[in-house]
Amino acid sequence: MDFCLKPIGVIRSPYRNVAECPFQGRFSREDFIIELYPEYEEGLKDIDTCSHLIILYWLHKADREKLIALPPFDRKEHGVFATRSPHRPNPIGFSVVELLKVDGRRLFVRGLDALDGTPVVDIKPYSSKIDCVENARIGWFEGVKMDEI
Repeated sequence: MDFCLKPIGVIRSPYRNVAECPFQGRFSREDFIIELYPEYEEGLKDIDTCSHLIILYWLHKADREKLIALPPFDRKEHGVFATRSPHRPNPIGFSVVELLKVDGRRLFVRGLDALDGTPVVDIKPYSSKIDCVENARIGWFEGVKMDEI
């Protein structure tokens, strides 16, 4: 089964290459602009009532052939589906961002790890009541000290 994703916009980022990006968007202190294409502007109705958003984006520079990853937090190999490696068969990026401001089709956000020009696949509101799963864990990640990242 084949299907086609259409980008709904593009990310304007201060990061020009992979080496500049943090390991996770949550560690970024930079501001970003998400520019939606004109035909999707109507979909932004009431988005200004959201404090945080889930941004799904296409990691267009990723290696789609990789199935094993070496995470920066653990120098052991893991399957890509047990990691957040950008290199995977379908390189979909996922970040929860803070919505700072809305200006027409432009969303000003903080908390991404995307390169400038990254295509946006979808935007959804984030809710701590719906999306937060207490005590969720990644077994191999248990020994990582967050202050060492």
